[in-house]
Amino acid sequence: MKKIILLSEKKWHIKTFNDLMLKHDDYNWILINNIEEFKLDNIKKINPEYIMIPHWSYIIPKEIFNLFNCIVFHMTDLPFGRGGSPLQNLIIRGYEKTKISALKVTNGIDSGPIYLKKSLSLDGTAYEIMIRASQIIEKMISQILTKKIAPKSQSGEVVKFSRRMPKHSDISQLDSLKKIHDHIRMLDCEGYPSAFFENDYFRLEFSKSNLLKDKIEANVRIFKK
Repeated sequence: MKKIILLSEKKWHIKTFNDLMLKHDDYNWILINNIEEFKLDNIKKINPEYIMIPHWSYIIPKEIFNLFNCIVFHMTDLPFGRGGSPLQNLIIRGYEKTKISALKVTNGIDSGPIYLKKSLSLDGTAYEIMIRASQIIEKMISQILTKKIAPKSQSGEVVKFSRRMPKHSDISQLDSLKKIHDHIRMLDCEGYPSAFFENDYFRLEFSKSNLLKDKIEANVRIFKK
């Protein structure tokens, strides 16, 4: 039986894995969710037909993607938005929707040929968007497997994104409620540094933002520095 690896460190992709395992039981599915298991020797032993990558925060080693068909799912309409932190970079630019691009991993960041794209709304918190994206990615994987889609080279203007750092979560210099709301919601998910404000004595971290007409209501955690 042919094997497929689903590679993701995010817990919400466990459901994606289980659903795909039931839907495509003609494959043997293997979930890898930590970097220690994602080593060339281990991948060679598994010998997968595909490595499907809904979310992975690490570089895919060249020795793996040269030997195996690695397909990554990127949250921009490539070649627009190559690079890191696509969700946050889209929201701070004012985008309300995007596309998820399924592409073959090759040399060059997010530059490989595209299998297919699907639309994604950027409404809600980062967690809500990630759950919505995982449901779409599950359907995309099914489509790639059932229709045997061949990837096509990217076309259009290349726009690159820079990976955001924890210091970029500081909201102290933002000048509108909308910008503050967007910063809070785009970081409101496991694994992201929360939007924050700090002074010499305390650090305030925000979540669950609700933008009203003339104010924001949000949860706040206060830490003594």
